[in-house]
Amino acid sequence: MELLIVIGILAILGTVTVLVLNPAELFRQARDSQRVENMSSMRSAIGLYTATVSNPDLDFTGALSCSTMCFTGASGVGANCGQLRHATSTKTTTIDTTRESDGNGWIPVNLDSISSGAPISALPIDPVAPNTIGTSNTTTSDDRYYAFLTDGSSVFEVNAVLESKKFLNNPDNDGGSHPDLYEVGTDPGLNL
Repeated sequence: MELLIVIGILAILGTVTVLVLNPAELFRQARDSQRVENMSSMRSAIGLYTATVSNPDLDFTGALSCSTMCFTGASGVGANCGQLRHATSTKTTTIDTTRESDGNGWIPVNLDSISSGAPISALPIDPVAPNTIGTSNTTTSDDRYYAFLTDGSSVFEVNAVLESKKFLNNPDNDGGSHPDLYEVGTDPGLNL
């Protein structure tokens, strides 16, 4: 009888612990923390590029101009740059599923042209997205991805789609114009 009481108490404590801690939310927060760290690294790398390269080129050449496109590494991100629904956004999405830092990856900036070498060896991808990179799987608008936008000058923005309650709809995240995105860059309003 005593053993059943102890097992019952442990079951109640276990249930309360799972309900209070919410492990799924903790995993979402951990992934969002990784996204924030990746965005910081990208902002620093592209900032170093624009500061040290004599003629920095953030705009992709050819028909896929950054003035009309946003670049992402996640396959299946929809038209109008997925969730990038800025009021002024008329850009459509172009997808490159590679991670090279030489301008041939999903960000069309040649970080290898920095005199000291590329500050990152490979472009980061979303913590949830690795299983979609390099595949032709279709994804939904709820999928996570990173996106690069620029006006073609030294102004740029790199975005990540967030998922945890701690980060979502938090206007203090980054000062950007979209509450569900983590936006970093040199664009004054972060609204490219």
